[in-house]
Amino acid sequence: MRISVFPKGDLDALVVHRTMTVFDWIEKARVLPADGLELYSGMFTETSDSFVGRVAESLAAAGFEMPMLCASPDFTNPDRDVRKAEFDRELEMMRITARLGGAGASTRVLSGQRHPEVSREQGLDWVVEAIENLLPVARELDVTLALENHYKDGTWKYPEFAQKSDVFLELIERIDDRAHFGVQFDPSNAIVAGDYSADFLDLVIDRVVTMQASDRSLAPGGSLDDLRQSDGTIGYSPLLQHGVIGQGLNDYPRIFRTLAAAGYDGWISIEDGVNGMGEMLESVEYLRQAREEYFGGSTEVRVQKHEEARSAAGFASIAQPALTSPREANR
Repeated sequence: MRISVFPKGDLDALVVHRTMTVFDWIEKARVLPADGLELYSGMFTETSDSFVGRVAESLAAAGFEMPMLCASPDFTNPDRDVRKAEFDRELEMMRITARLGGAGASTRVLSGQRHPEVSREQGLDWVVEAIENLLPVARELDVTLALENHYKDGTWKYPEFAQKSDVFLELIERIDDRAHFGVQFDPSNAIVAGDYSADFLDLVIDRVVTMQASDRSLAPGGSLDDLRQSDGTIGYSPLLQHGVIGQGLNDYPRIFRTLAAAGYDGWISIEDGVNGMGEMLESVEYLRQAREEYFGGSTEVRVQKHEEARSAAGFASIAQPALTSPREANR
């Protein structure tokens, strides 16, 4: 299992205020004993070959891999032209993923916003059509589309169309491809949607190709019943607070046992840092300890179910051997 990090705490600086660049983030992350960095589409202020090449050089110089690029397409937008633009942007992010991450790297895909005028059936049809049309390019580039059980992109007005588990499960069941399409599991998003995250993992474990790790705690005076009554529709409830992984509501021991039992020895990307890099470092250290306890200290990358699906479809293995010299923090 390899560990990457995502700059949740710096996202506004990176993509809203533009007071920080992707190169600044790569340099800032050098202090973390992680193996890779997960990037976000909004970090790419330009997508020219020269710019992407500079990002690749910066990652290599810092000793990081790039296992996943987070994109947030809105495939449920009622405007056909917007849906087309979102599709084209996702294609662009897939090409950048292939350039920075190589074969097997993942591009996150979302369903889109829960636009009130779009019915469940219409939304599902649009999303399935978009993903099915992306898959030939995913096969050509040999990247994996990873659908996240998300809440809401920071630039969106409405929550995720497939936030609720029943919609999410119907969506993935309508897409047969398992070689270049799978699930990115985020346990905290399951909590926001009103689900027990470990129970939700049991439902999707056979299709998990990547994972984000974060944690949430209840604010003083809050209860799980209060949280469930919010039904996940008001966003990140004020009852939920960001915190160090392993110290919140997610049952990480059970989650790690489920992953390991299913042969998941892939990337886990930490989504933290809202309360500073000190907590991000604590989360990395927690994952490093979990790697020893639940994954036998493995720094390989091998997702058994995904490997089986690729083999059955005639694609080469994307498994990676253990790191011979794991990246150490430049302290």
